[in-house]
Amino acid sequence: MHYKTYTNYQHGDAAKIGVLITNLGTPDAPTKEALKPYLKEFLSDPRVVEPPPARWLWKLILNGIILNTRPAKSAEAYKTVWDSEGPGAPLLNISKRQIDAIASYVKPKINTEIEFELGMRYGNPSIGSALQKLQAKGCQKILVLPLYPQYAGATTASTFDAVNEELKDWRWVPEMRTISQYARHPGYIDALANSIKEYQAEHGKPDLLVMSYHGIPQRYWDNGDSYPCQCHLTSRLLAEKLGLSKEQYKVTFQSRFGKEPWVQPYTDATMMALPKNGVKNIQVICPGFSADCLETIEEIGEENREYFEEAGGEKFGYIKCLNDRDDHAKALADLALQNLQGWDEIIDEQDLAKVKENAASLETEMILKHGD
Repeated sequence: MHYKTYTNYQHGDAAKIGVLITNLGTPDAPTKEALKPYLKEFLSDPRVVEPPPARWLWKLILNGIILNTRPAKSAEAYKTVWDSEGPGAPLLNISKRQIDAIASYVKPKINTEIEFELGMRYGNPSIGSALQKLQAKGCQKILVLPLYPQYAGATTASTFDAVNEELKDWRWVPEMRTISQYARHPGYIDALANSIKEYQAEHGKPDLLVMSYHGIPQRYWDNGDSYPCQCHLTSRLLAEKLGLSKEQYKVTFQSRFGKEPWVQPYTDATMMALPKNGVKNIQVICPGFSADCLETIEEIGEENREYFEEAGGEKFGYIKCLNDRDDHAKALADLALQNLQGWDEIIDEQDLAKVKENAASLETEMILKHGD
């Protein structure tokens, strides 16, 4: 086994703290050529698609059918949301702004030097490359903050898999802390409530507020994944903050893939059914997405809007994700600070000088003993 060398480390260096902010990721471009490797990496993750006992069968379906048909279709969808600024996918551009905003609140409250990096679970910049950057900057303690408010094996656990996959090749593994979810964090709930109040101050209140979350297969939930429970927890707390009754909001799940049953109710089926039940003025928010992306802008803002209107709906409002809102950045910074407690050490300069002096003496001794 060949372990990666910690090339920038000097004995006696003051240890820095690193914060790795992660999200799902995006393709490098809205093209068929860029989507194919991105989708292959995504759909090859056993956390995302738990393959049947005959794993070869899923590989055959993925490589023989899906990767020959889906990339072109996905590329067309990405073209509709691709930012002219940047340029790039909205998720990547928003994530960069989020990191800057979080860092601006955290750094003044930390005594130790602290560095921030962005890593995407799929695509670029990768989680591995982000960890390597933190290591190169001298970070010996690293906090991992996936921007998934609700824990799911397919998102949060998969992120930790990627972190561990990178670290298993390191000679010196840093102290690590991970945040698995923040579904009930007060600042997060407040930010969601504020975004809804601001939208409704301009557009009025709807007949129904739909809270749409990314779905997971029903069997994942049956096998112990807590994700749907945490989605309902967030929704209940948000409804209480807004003073909504159970009849004034509805939780749904979107983005299902494949033929097996997923957690219900489905967002698209709900959009088609609401107008027939007399609900013709709705607003939709996606609390599980920390930043707008293809699944919110295109799938909710366009595709599901069409389902609703074609079924007889009259007014459809999409409330943007929290993105780089100031209250959202403050909530995430507060979450990071809570989990950095005990790492925030005031450096003793005299002790550090002694450590460097001893390190230099030891290095000289080793040179004399073994040669340079």
